[in-house]
Amino acid sequence: MTETIASEILAALPAHINDAIKPWVEKTPKHPALVESSGFWTYAEFAAVIAQTQHWLSRSGIRPGDRVMIVGENCRAFAALLFAVAGIGAWPVPVNAQLSGREIEGIREHCGARRIVYAGTSSHTTAHSKTDEAIADGPTELGPAALGRLHEDVEPEAIDPIIAHRVVSLIYTSGTTGKPKGVMLTHHNVLFTAAVAAKIRSLKPDDRLYCVLPLSHVVGLSIILLGTLMSGATVYLAGRFDPMSARVVLDREGITIMLGVPAMFGQFLRYAKMKKTDSLHFPALRIISCSGAPLDMATKSAVEKLFGLTLHHGYGITECAPNIAQTRVEAPRTDTSVGPPLPGVEIEIMGRNGQPVGDGEVGEVWIRGPNIMKGYYRAPEETAAALNAEGWFNSRDLGHMVEGNLFLVGRTKDLIIRSGFNVYPAEVEAVLNSHPAVAQSAVLGRSVSGDEEVVAFVQLMPETSATPRELQEYAAKRLANYKWPSRIVILQALPSTPTGKIIKGELARLLADEASLQTATTEPRST
Repeated sequence: MTETIASEILAALPAHINDAIKPWVEKTPKHPALVESSGFWTYAEFAAVIAQTQHWLSRSGIRPGDRVMIVGENCRAFAALLFAVAGIGAWPVPVNAQLSGREIEGIREHCGARRIVYAGTSSHTTAHSKTDEAIADGPTELGPAALGRLHEDVEPEAIDPIIAHRVVSLIYTSGTTGKPKGVMLTHHNVLFTAAVAAKIRSLKPDDRLYCVLPLSHVVGLSIILLGTLMSGATVYLAGRFDPMSARVVLDREGITIMLGVPAMFGQFLRYAKMKKTDSLHFPALRIISCSGAPLDMATKSAVEKLFGLTLHHGYGITECAPNIAQTRVEAPRTDTSVGPPLPGVEIEIMGRNGQPVGDGEVGEVWIRGPNIMKGYYRAPEETAAALNAEGWFNSRDLGHMVEGNLFLVGRTKDLIIRSGFNVYPAEVEAVLNSHPAVAQSAVLGRSVSGDEEVVAFVQLMPETSATPRELQEYAAKRLANYKWPSRIVILQALPSTPTGKIIKGELARLLADEASLQTATTEPRST
């Protein structure tokens, strides 16, 4: 059955993301495509804005094969820029404006961006735009957008003769070394996952999806934006999430599907407690689903009671565009499984000996399918380490299968997923270690209700002093806010091997025991 679904989807898949909206521009030109608090575009209007924006960018020196960074938060202009850049044959590099200037410049240098385009009017976007001396001379219909400086010393990438295999999104996640790592996703990758996600949720033109997950993240780009537009439905864009505003939007806009991370649903629970209500009723809402972080049973049960709906759960990775497994609407789960593999996607659980393990046995999760990335940009060795000759991608996550459903139990890498965003310890450690009072640091993730928090252990230089709050403020100036350590613990010395390697296992055990942690801490707890 799933093989048939996958075959049908692959046979009907357009080659280019811009082709995905054409049927609806012809069938339902006046139907709302993108909605935000400031207004909306119909499908016909959206197509017209894409064409105007594409012409503007071409006149501004953007060529096929160029990398073009789009910095901003969720808004119609961000979506139009994604399609316009792709329409030229250039590579969109979507970037969340909440990143620091240092982080944005690191991505620009690595990808060799021809230009940065700034979308929207958020305070972060405006600040970055001013730094780049960007000029707002784009089409009036596009709305707030500004064009950064032209970098003439960069060369375009070669154009793949097969349109579906061209890079349509270069999404950056920080590598475990703290250096930027660009994931090359093709038109085929993102259109496949978008189409499958739409199919298993039975999206129809009268559906309205709430998009608060950033378009700079592959879930927002592929599953929500593309999956909705391919279905002729409507995307409601929101730049930031807070439960009070979300409640108004869900009710007023008749939202039918909301996808988020567990932390968002946790905020709904706290909001309901503050309002002293045990239920939130939205007549139009038919699906709520989360991914991007572990989901515990207590949160799942409480959210389901609050909404009166099953809280579905999925598993994805940027390198897999991103969806790998998803619980099904017609087969709701009463556990924390992330469901069966998507149609067309294979999962293999591999043991330490490199051989598949049996049902229920834990091993590394390997994935193969049309969703697998083209590779890491300018990183052939890392690509070779992640992808084998048969096309299998090693997630380095640990899990096991039970009757065809995947259960995740941990990660073989140190990745922290905070509010749906990837946080790599090495990147945070590099910033903390740059403080003059810090000798060394170690960063770990700790599970909290429906999310993970970033905790840093720090050893100071002899005859120096720094408080946790001072170090938090130092990090806050150099990192995106979701990477900030929520707690910094200063120790006399970090546990290490004879060769000087920090033993994170001991720190993890210390972190799990609050009493021992308080005894070991030489500085007061920072809240």
